[in-house]
This record gives sequence, structure tokens and C-alpha cells, in this order.
Amino acid sequence: MQKIVPHLWFDKEAREAAEFYTSIFPGSGIVKTSVIRDTPSGDCDVVSFELWGYHFMSISAGPLFRFNPSVSFIVNFDPLLFKNSSSPENEARKKIDEVWEKLSDGGTVLMPIDKYPFSERYGWIQDKYGLTWQLMLTDPADEPRPAIIPSIMFIGDNVGRAEEAISFYLSVFKDSKIGTIHRYGPGQAPDKEGNVMFADFMLEHQWFGAMDSAHEHKFSFNEAVSFMVYCRTQEEIDYYWGKLSAVPAAEQCGWLKDKFGLSWQIVPERMDEMMSDKDPERLKRVTEAFIKMKKFNLAELERAYSGKQIA
Repeated sequence: MQKIVPHLWFDKEAREAAEFYTSIFPGSGIVKTSVIRDTPSGDCDVVSFELWGYHFMSISAGPLFRFNPSVSFIVNFDPLLFKNSSSPENEARKKIDEVWEKLSDGGTVLMPIDKYPFSERYGWIQDKYGLTWQLMLTDPADEPRPAIIPSIMFIGDNVGRAEEAISFYLSVFKDSKIGTIHRYGPGQAPDKEGNVMFADFMLEHQWFGAMDSAHEHKFSFNEAVSFMVYCRTQEEIDYYWGKLSAVPAAEQCGWLKDKFGLSWQIVPERMDEMMSDKDPERLKRVTEAFIKMKKFNLAELERAYSGKQIA
């Protein structure tokens, strides 16, 4: 099971967007759909889906948050992924252009797809739902990376903190390591020499990217993209909550914000099973229980699910 899962907050389009994304990327499909009823946002569609084998969750919960480029998703088109083709590099180029064209429909180009010093073919696009993607043709000679990597951009008050954030996350999560790190050099103002141009790092065997950007941006981290951390026990929930939560006012229904303003959800693995139950009374009890919580109490959720009274 993927330990850390990106969670996407849509107004009403979670199902539609999941169907769109899974039609574009190889090795993709919708895993599960369900409805959470009677929340403060009304009835919410919840969709679990995979893109190129990478797991996402999404929800339709009203127009409270909008996606922005502070969190984007790098998609690596590695010719090695097309090794069964007669011409893997040509196939990778063909696929990157095909995906770019589909994501561009109704979207906004942030960096045109073209040749750059770091990639023979790269482009940054904000799709019609507002989610941002960095499409990159990778060099098979480089150390391999998975097809999809979340990328976190540190801007505004956070600029210059990418390296600090990476060190912090490495200290919190297990099975973690730093990957590559590239820094800004002289003459790259407004970015400061030595700040992180791009770095990648592994948490729980999953790769993430990070970068500083001193350019003026009219956005920042928000709850539109959060990262769900699946936990087996209450002790594990307590651990991640204690390590990550830094904004008490943001604590609600398993959600928290860390000291950089990035949103996380600390959730029990059992939650998916509970919320997929077909019994409307069980669903109602669990929903009523978790809506009142900040940090999840697994024992209380289990009691609500079973219908037993809380002592």
C-alpha cells in the first residue's frame, strides 16, 4: 500500500477529473468511488484512482480551495518505460506530446513544451481543473525515477527553505533519503545563489521534488492539495500528528498544516474500509464521529463503526 497519497480537493469535478486523467496516462484506472453524506460541504464524492501506477485520492467538497503551482506533479517519460517498443525514445516523445496536447485543452501553459538545459523535452501546464503538471522526457542514463513525483515549490515567506523542509521531512518519515540537488548559481536573480533550484528526496520509498522560487507568485500552499499519511495504529497517528502539526487553527478531521504551511491528512488505514461500507447507518455513524475530531481517534472510530457506545 502506498504510504503517502496526494489528495486533491475539487469543487464538483472529482469524478469527472479522475475519468479525464485516467484516460490520458498509461497504467491508469479508477479504483473506488464512494459518497460521504451530510458533511459541512454537503454530500461529497470521493474518488480513489491510479495514474501510471501512482495512487491519488480526490474529493468534491465545494469551492473552498483552488489548485495552484505551489504543488505540481512531475511526470517522467522515461524511454525505459517503453522498452517493448521498437523505438523507446520515439515512443516516449510521442507519448509526452500526446499527454501535453490533452492537458492543454482548456488549460494554461506555464512553461512551453520545448528543449531546456535539463531536458530534451519539457513543459509545465496548468490543466482545465487548475492542477499543474510538469512533463519531462528523461535521459535513460540518469538514475531512474518513478513516472509520477509530487513537486513542492517554496515561495514568498518560504523561499530559501526548501533544503530545510527536505531535512525536516527526512527526519519525520522512515525509509527516506536525499537524491539529487541542484542549486542556483550567480547571476540568476531574483533567486539567491545557493538556494535549491531543484532537489528530489525519498520518503517511505516514495520520491518527492522540491524547489525554491524567489519570483513573485500570487499563490501559496493551501488545502487543494494535501498529502494523506496512512497509519496502522493510534501510536502511528499520534507520532505523525505530533511531528507535523504546527498550526492549531488548521487541525480538523485529520487535517493539519506543517511549519511550512503544507497540508497533510493523518488517517488510519481502516478509514477507507469504513467509508466504503454499503451500510448507510454505519457510514452515518462514522461520519458523525470523525467530523467532530481534530486528530483521529481510531478506537472511537471503531466504536462508531460497530455501533457500540463509547464508554
